[in-house]
Amino acid sequence: MIIDCHNHPDWHGHNLDKFLANMDRYGITKTWLLTWEAPENEYDPSYNHASVRTGPDGPMPFTRVLSYIERAPDRFVPGYAPDPRRPDAIDRLHAAIEIYGVRLYGELKVRMMYDDLDALRLYRFCGEKSLPVTVHIDYPFAHGRKYPRPDWWYGGGFDAFERAVRACPETVFLGHAPGFWAHISGDDQFDKVAYPDGKVAPGGKLLDALRANPNLYCDLSAGSGIRAMSRDPEFAREFLIEFQDRVLYGRDYFDNQHQEFLNGLGLDRAVLDKIYFKNALALVPE
Repeated sequence: MIIDCHNHPDWHGHNLDKFLANMDRYGITKTWLLTWEAPENEYDPSYNHASVRTGPDGPMPFTRVLSYIERAPDRFVPGYAPDPRRPDAIDRLHAAIEIYGVRLYGELKVRMMYDDLDALRLYRFCGEKSLPVTVHIDYPFAHGRKYPRPDWWYGGGFDAFERAVRACPETVFLGHAPGFWAHISGDDQFDKVAYPDGKVAPGGKLLDALRANPNLYCDLSAGSGIRAMSRDPEFAREFLIEFQDRVLYGRDYFDNQHQEFLNGLGLDRAVLDKIYFKNALALVPE
């Protein structure tokens, strides 16, 4: 069994039929299907080639998650992350849980500090409802344009995220994206390049945070996750063994590079099973 803990509907040229065929090709049993709710001026317009904005809550609205769930309920787990800055965010999430069976809160990817008081209130509600929370962290890197934004930061950095994790010990958090995975290393590249390379240096904040916060988990998806692992395979193997109970396989895309890398590390089957599906099932039981 394999569970993809991070993907999106109608993403990178994949409608439902292509999505299901891709899952079958790579042996993926189920996918956690996530939204991305943010104002139009808070995401890079280049994403329009990857996901068609279909309403005011885009670029990945909950309506598209529901469309997939209704047509293939056995293959997807519904996620939904209303923007915490909305005054009705908790009410929206509560209704989605009761009416549509939402099982997780994700993907949170907005330009706010993740330890904002409104965000903390929402995280605590997720903890009460046993919904894991998937967050995207990015540091500001200039992209050479002034509008709609001069950079694309999300979350306010790793420190703000860790403060939220500590403030909500009953809530499980899954960290994701460049601003999370860059801190696997103790070098100073996290705010200079989106995807640091080279051997992992001692002193990474991520390791300290994992050891200090049992409610912090890792989402391996996307280029950020695979690059953090593949930059130093020997370190990656030890990392995955140490944190085998809190790492989840995910893709955020439709290739198979994560499986190819994981399967080549020589990990015990018991460790791989945890990463591929057992940890996901522990958070979101069938």
